[in-house]
Amino acid sequence: MRKRNKNKRKQRQVAIISGGILIAVSIVLCIKFIPKHEEQKLQITIPNENQNGTSNNTESNNENEVENNKDQSDDKDKVEENKLDNSGYLSFEEDPNADDAAMVAENTKGLLNGTKHYPVRTDGKKVVYLTFDDGPSTTNTPQVLDILDKYNVKATFFVLGSSIDKSDEAKEILKEEVKRGHAIANHTYGHDYSYLYPNRTMNVNNIVSDLEKSQNSMKAVLGEDFSTRVIRLPGGYWSWEGRTAMKEAMEQNGYYNVDWNALNKDAEGKMKNADELVQCTKESVEALGPNADSVVLLMHDTYGKEETVKALPRIIEYLQSQGFEFRTIK
Repeated sequence: MRKRNKNKRKQRQVAIISGGILIAVSIVLCIKFIPKHEEQKLQITIPNENQNGTSNNTESNNENEVENNKDQSDDKDKVEENKLDNSGYLSFEEDPNADDAAMVAENTKGLLNGTKHYPVRTDGKKVVYLTFDDGPSTTNTPQVLDILDKYNVKATFFVLGSSIDKSDEAKEILKEEVKRGHAIANHTYGHDYSYLYPNRTMNVNNIVSDLEKSQNSMKAVLGEDFSTRVIRLPGGYWSWEGRTAMKEAMEQNGYYNVDWNALNKDAEGKMKNADELVQCTKESVEALGPNADSVVLLMHDTYGKEETVKALPRIIEYLQSQGFEFRTIK
């Protein structure tokens, strides 16, 4: 019995010693591994802390985000600058310089050489619409734009799709016309009489197709939102047979044809110098009579019309002296 108790005491001692060893080993392991883990955590965190206690990693991410946003903003600005679409081209309701094409077309219908009695306006104004056909040209249109700016006058440009498509410079000039607040109108794509008026009769399908082709050239430069309902047929609407069918087509497509009732004759007869062009303008306007209050003046800004550029300041000054207000057609 005494021997058995002695054995039990030895077993308890062994158990106590063994337990103590296990506890000691556990403590050693904890001491060894836990600080190492904390140190690893600090090694991740401390290098990313600045003196203000903010994360350099976060700051770096913010800087990258700002830079990316700046790049995206710059790209957006470039897109907007290059777009130059209908957002920069006001409708006649929004444009303080413009009159409704429907009204202008009606007021000047068949008025070449003063075949209609005046006045026709109901607001008591005397209005002249400066119109330029066949551009844009890289030689004369920029000078025309500068002269118009000098006199603070807006005009209507009846452009050709083929002129737009000639060069990138011509495309930029079209954008500049819009940027400076002028009206853009459609003068067909190719100005080809044999295609548009075979046997001096309007081929309606060809005319509409050519107008649409010209419109597409404008859209390619000014944006898909751009559109103009103002047209002028080469040679004038009243010069050709088949007008009834063409009138129906215009109504269906929402076009308003605007011819002219005065001109400087820069595309008629022999070549004229600036003095002669000014004189022709005066005679043409005066032929409408003293009560003329809605004058559409035909000129050209295409190649070879340098004398028109030279005459333009005096033409503007003459019209101002006669009490005319300058407006556009949209």
